[in-house]
Order: sequence, then structure tokens, then C-alpha cells
Amino acid sequence: MTDLHELGLRTLAAALRDGDVTPVEATAYFLARVEAHERLGAFAEVTADAARERAAALGTPPTETPPLWGVPLADKDLTARAGVPTRYGSRAFADHVPDRSDPLAKVLDDSGAISLGKTSTPEFGLTGFTETRIGPPARDPWDPVNGAGGSSGGAAVAVAAGLLPAAPASDGGGSIRIPAATVGVVGLKPSRGRVPAGSGLDSPGGLAVAGSIARTVDDAAMLLDVLAAGPYPYATRATGDSQISEAARVLPGQLRIGVTTTSPWQEAMDIRLDAAARSALDEAVRVLSGAGHELEDASWRPTGYADMFMTLWRASAARIPVPDERLDEVEPVTAWLIREGRALTAGRLLDAYAAATAFERATITAFDGFDAVLTPALALPPQPLGWFAQDDPELSFMRQCQYAPYSSFVNVAGLPAVTVPVLVEGHPVSVQLIGRPGGEALILHLAAHLERSRGSLPWPPGI
Repeated sequence: MTDLHELGLRTLAAALRDGDVTPVEATAYFLARVEAHERLGAFAEVTADAARERAAALGTPPTETPPLWGVPLADKDLTARAGVPTRYGSRAFADHVPDRSDPLAKVLDDSGAISLGKTSTPEFGLTGFTETRIGPPARDPWDPVNGAGGSSGGAAVAVAAGLLPAAPASDGGGSIRIPAATVGVVGLKPSRGRVPAGSGLDSPGGLAVAGSIARTVDDAAMLLDVLAAGPYPYATRATGDSQISEAARVLPGQLRIGVTTTSPWQEAMDIRLDAAARSALDEAVRVLSGAGHELEDASWRPTGYADMFMTLWRASAARIPVPDERLDEVEPVTAWLIREGRALTAGRLLDAYAAATAFERATITAFDGFDAVLTPALALPPQPLGWFAQDDPELSFMRQCQYAPYSSFVNVAGLPAVTVPVLVEGHPVSVQLIGRPGGEALILHLAAHLERSRGSLPWPPGI
């Protein structure tokens, strides 16, 4: 059989639609790859029998083929699917099997996709690394001694290793972009409110949104088109919005792009930019300047961020449905965040929400003179498993911020962002492009230009 993992999402979907490959064949192919690369820890649960049954039931392409008809995908282990173990990366939910599916799973079903199971995530998606006590860690396919980042670590690994053509994911503080940049694929976090089934509007501080991970910018945009077209009437996009992937192909003309290495975490901790991350940023500046865009320093000076974000993060953990008397079943970082969150006063929480709104407005205002803003994706290279010090919660949180200091503020501001590899020197190194509210198409256009300038992305050794 043709190496289907080489095709990518859009090409595979077209091959299925045209009958060049059947859903049964595609499902068998990707299930075999999942099994062959089990050591990478991409999956928390593989539902092979259910996937084969759905593939067989799809039959032949219908006259009006849904966009992802017959395409093998998987749910992040934070997305409930009826009848499938959904553990949220936690021993506290080891035996949990929901009887109802979350809206995001229903959107993927309606698109014609076939779920192969659950991609791995850290406990309740709380951290930027995917190393749990309920399953194996997610490993960087380029060097498996290193972790894959998080919280969508399994999804990113599955795409980087060709176990899936793309993957739905979620991002509440960098959870799409951190692992995507760690393993060298494209990570797309949309604007708050763009995706109805994962808008962020119902999460504390409006932080967590659904998005996509893929090997190419166009495939990430295609999956976002599917997610954003979900049949739920509570997104903030305008009625009649064109498809994001189509709009991203429109030549925007000369743009003004801000460049910054400033992180809002700098007030609270030492943030140092690795030489490889600096080189990737310089390369992106060179490429975009060469395309005729105007790049200049974004003199952005955020203040008061660390305490506000920590309060929001603790508050989000406080809602996790594990009672105080069962906190010995969760991991130290989780227990710490839950206890801290449940100790918050109403006044402090309201102050944090007000500070987050002020930060959102100040950030959008600071970036308003630019069509897009360019930052490093990560400050440090991929780190060995265990580096994030899970048994020391405060050290763990500090190291997560030092590793990915350019991620969480984008969630607070509700802005779209995409990470894309621009250098491959033994390991891909990425940059991040941040857009205006609702500005996914423009940053995707810029990311696609960087992608073309880089050339074809190689596969990790042994993949």
C-alpha cells in the first residue's frame, strides 16, 4: 500500500473521496503505525475494533462527501467520547467511561472522521509536559530520551511520527503550540470564540480553546476549518466567514510585523533564550523581510502578569472533580494547584479576572500597530524526561514558564497564534506568529511562506 502517512490531511482526504483508498485501508494502515511506534507514548487508548467497525460502515464515498470522510484521527484524552475510556490523564479517572460525547467529538464524527482512540495528555491537561502516572510519557520522536511537551503531547507526537495525518487538540496556556514546537510540527491556536465546540468562552479566564496540529500549515488550517464549522451557534465569528484555509492563500501585500523576545514572565523569573531559538527567530526575520514585509521591534513592556496568570491557573484547577479526601490519587503538581485554587478568596479571583481583561486590552493595544507579531516558539530546546520536576510543584511550574515563556499570554489576550518550524539542524526549531483578533488567515499565510522557504520537513530518524 502507498505510504499514506506521507500524504498529509488534505491529500489523504481527497484520495478517500476519490476512491483511491478506502476507509478500511486507511484505518488499517494508521492502526499498524500506531502499534509499530507504541514506544513513543502518543496514545492513551487505542480503539482499534471501534475504528474498524466505523470504517467498514462508511462503505463507499457518498455523493456529498463530508470534508474528513474516512480520515483516521483521534481525540485528545480530555475529550469525552461515549463508550470509550476517558481518563483525563489521571489515576482518579482510571475506570471512567462516559455515556455522552463532548461536542468536539460530535463535530469530528459529523465531518466523517474515524477515531482511532485517545491521544495522551498530562493530568487534566494542566502542564506543559506529558508525563503521567497512569501511562507512558509522550516522547519526542527526534530524540526519545526527551519529552514531547504538553498538554497536547500525544497529539503532537502522533502527527510528528506519522501515526495520524493531523490531530485535534486544545490550548489553555500553550498546550497546542508547546508540544508542536517541541516535536517540530505546526500548532494552530485560534482566536477565542472561533471554534464553537471549543470556544474558550466557558473556561476560566476564557483561556482554553480547541485547535489543530499538522505537519503542514495548510493541513492545520483545513482541520481548523472543520472545527470552526461545527453546528453550534455560540461562536463569535461572523456569519458567512470564508474558510480560513482559502483566505490564507490570498496575498496580503506588504505587512508590518512586530518582533519581540519580551516575555511577561520576565518580572517573576529568569527567562533566557537558547541560541537555536534565537537563530530560528533571526531566520524568520530574514525570510519575511526578504518577502518585502516591514519588520521592527515591538516595544512591548507587560507588567503584573505572573500573579494574575497563576491565580487563573489555580482557579481552573479548583474545579477539577476530585474531592479533597482523594487528592492523594492525583499527582503532586495537580494536588498543589487544586489546593491553592480552592483556597482562593472570591475577591482575589475577581481581581485576577479584572487584571486579565486589562492585560488583554493592553496587549491588543500594544500590538495594534502591527499586522502580526513574531516571537520565538520556545525559549529552550526539548528537555529530558523528568526535567520538569513533577514532585516539586513550584519548581515544576517555574521550569515550564522558562521553557515556554511566549505561550500563555496569547491565551489571556484571546489572540490567534501559530507555531511553525523554520530550521532543521538535527532537530526542527520553530517560531510563533501572533495575529489580531480573528486574524488566523493572515498569520497562516505568513507561516506558509516560512514553510516554503524552509523546504520539505524531514521525518524523524527511524520513523
